[in-house]
Order: sequence, then structure tokens, then C-alpha cells
Amino acid sequence: MSASSKVFSFVLISFTIYLLVSFLSVFFNVSLRAFDNVNILSDLFPESGIHTAELPKSDTAAVIVVEKKEHYDFNLYQQPKTITDFNADQLHPSLEKLMRKLADLKTGKKKRKIRIAYFGDSMIEGDLLTQTLRKLLQTEFGGSGVGFVPVDCVSAGFRQTASSSASGWDAYDFKRSSSFIPPSGHVFFGNTGQVNIVNRDLRHAEVLEKSLLCGASDQEIQVNYNHTPVTIHPTEPFNRIVLSKDNKTAINLSVSSSKLPVFGMSFESESGIIVDNFSFRGISGIELAKVKDELLASISKNNAYDLIVFQYGVNLLFRPNDMNFNYYAKAFKPVISKFKRAFPEAEILIVSTADRAFRYKGEYHSALGIDSVVKIQAKLAYESETSFYNQFQSMGGHDAIVDWANRSPSLANKDYIHPNHRGAEVLAGFLFEAIMKEYQHYIMKQPSKNPHH
Repeated sequence: MSASSKVFSFVLISFTIYLLVSFLSVFFNVSLRAFDNVNILSDLFPESGIHTAELPKSDTAAVIVVEKKEHYDFNLYQQPKTITDFNADQLHPSLEKLMRKLADLKTGKKKRKIRIAYFGDSMIEGDLLTQTLRKLLQTEFGGSGVGFVPVDCVSAGFRQTASSSASGWDAYDFKRSSSFIPPSGHVFFGNTGQVNIVNRDLRHAEVLEKSLLCGASDQEIQVNYNHTPVTIHPTEPFNRIVLSKDNKTAINLSVSSSKLPVFGMSFESESGIIVDNFSFRGISGIELAKVKDELLASISKNNAYDLIVFQYGVNLLFRPNDMNFNYYAKAFKPVISKFKRAFPEAEILIVSTADRAFRYKGEYHSALGIDSVVKIQAKLAYESETSFYNQFQSMGGHDAIVDWANRSPSLANKDYIHPNHRGAEVLAGFLFEAIMKEYQHYIMKQPSKNPHH
């Protein structure tokens, strides 16, 4: 078959597939997620467009019941660019323990690390949002380093703050299960495993700790770090093993053991703000229930976090007409409880979904269920006595993602789901602004002798 014939066959097959999917969408309301924003018949049937069927009764907006509490106001969840713990006194600082630690760090009262674990889906993939939030927090309060870097991940090729290349590893994750799955969702076993990681955050030339993060081994294991043999014997479910303290930006690690669960490496300063990005594409957060309690307890002991952030929700909106998400509250509440038990000194912040749009009757608009998802997430925070940040309202509310995608330069991709690098920077700036607002509330409540007053 000639090259031109192959091209023609490929185009014909592709066109046939798109035509079939578009036909099913228009006439039978069949939705295939990968083709949600594609319909080559939309110009012929503009009123049909994509996803225009009447809502089935099971998908009508559910009543979300929130119990009233004295001195608390649930409706505070609607405020943009604001972190709330729902206290009716809006000058009361949310995340008060974190704010106290930030003040101690800022004034030099206590030299320490403040660790933030930021969990999310593809919205923070490749260190998006977290790279800017980390930079802003480290500039304000001190610290350096990109924090956690997994051995390998789907975003390794486009992450700007660190690059990595890996080979020779057996990988397991939330979808390909293993009993050693850490909160990052990925674990690696290296029969002949090696990984090269480059820290691309060169704002600081100071010394950074380079640590191996791994599980337990029942025997001593020899690893090679920067081509030098190092003998380790990790015995805890979670171990942080400092391999070097220097200002080198690149490392090489090789592991020839199928028995050592390796999670990744960490680059961090000896004090200041450390922000770890734990992204996993396509999940809703309930997968974190698979992480064993003893592993979380070991992380709390050997790598304690001060703030745990959960940013999920966009993957609940995979069908354009869904409006009932009460099931998610029941599914995610045990995850919050699990992390509160494991990290009793940490505070938890639930960040709502950002905007997501579908095509309705020929035009893109926010998903019909977006308000319900945000409210359910706020209810989770309210009932679990954690804090909440409304990212949806902060970015502009209804149809914000459409506006962001159509701007020049754009702030979001044309899938009407994902903010691009520019948009992620904007979102991070809004969240940093909200953190600093609570920080100022905390400072204002301190005695006048405080140097910030």
C-alpha cells in the first residue's frame, strides 16, 4: 500500500469514528467522555449540539441539607478569594495554627520547616498552581526547593520546576494496585531502576537536602547515589533518608532491588516553606482511602505536615447533565477522617473545583452541576470542621473557564477544563492572597508588641 493510500485510509477511518460518535450524541444522547467536546454534526443540528437531552429525574439537583451551628455561617463558602472555617466572626483567622507557625517563621522566633501537602488531580499536574504558590510563600516566609519529585509520572516531560527521566522500574499506582501505595498514588520497585532528576528552581543557590523517600526493607540495601554506593536499611513504613546536603542541581539514583518500595526524592531547604505536589490524573480523591493507616502514621511521624490541601471535583463533572453529588460527600468524608487521625497536628483545607464547561445547545457554558459540586465540597469542610476555599468563585464563577479560554493570551485550554500555565499562576495568586488575608487577621489579633503591628 502506498503512503498516500495509508494516509487516505487513516483519514477515512478517523472521520467515520467521529461521525458515528457525533450521530450517537445528537440522536441518542450517548456520551463518550473522550469525545465530549467534539461533534462534527453540530453545525447541521445547532439546537441539538452536544448533551441537550432533558435531565433524567435521578440527575436533578439534590437538596443539600446543612445543619446550622451556633456562631457559624455556612454561606461564607460562597465568598471568593477567601479561606473560611465558617466562623461568623470574619476577623477570626482561619487555619490559625498555620498562621501562628508562619508568624514564628517570619519573625525568626522559630527556625523550622512548614510542610504543605497539596493533593489534586490533573488541575495541578506538572506542578501547576503549586509551583507559583510555593514561590510566593517561600519569597514571603523563606525556604527553597521543589519538594517531592516522584520517580516517574505522566507530567515528567512538561513540569517546569523539575525534570526527570527514569528506566528499569516496576510501577504501581492507584489503578494498578499495590499494598505499598503512598499518598502520591505511585510506588516503584527497581530491579535495574535508575532515575535522573534536575531541580530547575534556581532562584536560590543555597544548600538543599536531597532525600530518598521510601518504604521498609527487611534487610540492608545498597543504592547508588550520584554513582557512589550508599548502604541503607529503612525500617519504617515511610522513611526519609538524607543522601546529601549541597547546592548541586542534578542527582542520579539507581536501585537494584525488587523489595524496596521507592516513592521518590525530595529537594528542600533546612527551614522554611516546603510545598509537595501530589497530583494524580483523573481521580476524585476517594482513591486516598487505599493508603494504609500505618503508612500515613509513619509519614506523620517522619515527615509531619502542617497543612493538607485537597483540590478535587472537576472529575465528578464528567457527564454534563449530572446535578446530584450527595454520594461524593459520603465517599470522601472517610478520607478526611483518615487524614485527621493520621495527622492530628495538621490543618486541612478543601479547595473547591474550578469551573468546567460543556456545550449546551451549541454554546459552551459551565456544567449544570457545578454549583452542587462546590456546595457539597463546602459541606464536607463545614461538617468535618476543616477550612474551605471557593476556587470556582475566585476565578470568576459561571462561565469563567469559557472566558479564560477565549482571552488573548488565553488563561485556559480549549477543552474548557484545564487552566494553562498562565491561568494556573493566576489561581495560585488568588489562593496566596487568601492565605495572606488570614495571616493579617492573625497578626492583628496579636499583642501590640508584635513587630508586625
